[in-house]
Amino acid sequence: MNAIFEYIVRVNFYERLIVLAELALIGLFVYTVVSFLEGTRGERLFRGIIFVLVVGSLVLNLVSKQFNMDRIAYLYNGFIIAVMIIGVTAFQPEFRRALIRIGQGGFFASAAAQHLTRTVEEIVEAVTQMSAEKTGAIIVIPQQVQLGEFIETGVRIDAKVTSELIKTIFYNGTALHDMAMIIQGDRIIAARVQLPLAEAESPVHGKLGSRHRAAIGLTNTADAIVVVVSEETGIISIASNGKLTRNISDAQLRKHLNAALVKPSSLPNRLGEAKPLSPENEDTFQSSGEA
Repeated sequence: MNAIFEYIVRVNFYERLIVLAELALIGLFVYTVVSFLEGTRGERLFRGIIFVLVVGSLVLNLVSKQFNMDRIAYLYNGFIIAVMIIGVTAFQPEFRRALIRIGQGGFFASAAAQHLTRTVEEIVEAVTQMSAEKTGAIIVIPQQVQLGEFIETGVRIDAKVTSELIKTIFYNGTALHDMAMIIQGDRIIAARVQLPLAEAESPVHGKLGSRHRAAIGLTNTADAIVVVVSEETGIISIASNGKLTRNISDAQLRKHLNAALVKPSSLPNRLGEAKPLSPENEDTFQSSGEA
């Protein structure tokens, strides 16, 4: 510890900026690689290699300089070369995939889009299964307008989106199944979020349950997209700009979610393809006041 403190004292301000810039670049590189390898077999291997290289190098440099163990330092340098060779062999498929992406261009944008596309598939899978099982659900995906005031009314979660977690939260009988879930990016931000209900200002709205009225009420004041699964019929609905589209298929749901998460700018155009709720198609509702 004394050696580290003495080194920090010796370096001047300019050198400290250089060190911080180097650490930031190394951190960005590690984060990019881990994000690229997430969900593959190479993720844990890469984490182990980084741990060995960083921790081993720091400890060995301090020990070898303190006790003049030059032979151990020499052997460790050889060990690092061996680890790099093993890493190149172990990560051969990942290297090939990365080079292909770099050659195609848009590497970082492609990695981010891949995460969001995976999130869309997790939501579609969960919603489709909840629809088949008639499990009521309401999922909110914010756009430009943040929903901090509503998030505060619920229970913060901040967990990665998975179909299993979504189904578990909305499973009837769990503590968080009632009210809404908010998803931002690839994270479930909060559950059991209370939303404003739309006024029963028309016969159509009067036949809606609380989930559908909440979806309309929120989208009247925010540019969010809201997915609703009917607990009574299993019908999947989607709300945007104060309009509710009923009985959509999984393909239509996937299209809307891709517009909301992967390509937010195209959301109005995508939603324009579906027929919104209107008095002409109000016979698709059941007048039982479903939740």
